[in-house]
Amino acid sequence: MTLITAHRILIATAVVFFLFYALWEFAHRTGAGGLGSPVRGAMALLAAAVLAIYFTTLRRRRASPGGTDRGGTR
Repeated sequence: MTLITAHRILIATAVVFFLFYALWEFAHRTGAGGLGSPVRGAMALLAAAVLAIYFTTLRRRRASPGGTDRGGTR
């Protein structure tokens, strides 16, 4: 497994986690007028959206025929 593949797996897992957490917060919000839970849910949705956008940029990057993503050698 290449490093970029592992990175993609971790980013996709983070997106799923943040979506689950947002749903959890919206489902378990307090009825006493507290804004903490809805705010945390909204922030989790925002984090999921940002990571999903980042994930789509990773999908566009393809490995070159030489096996490296971008140029340069060490």
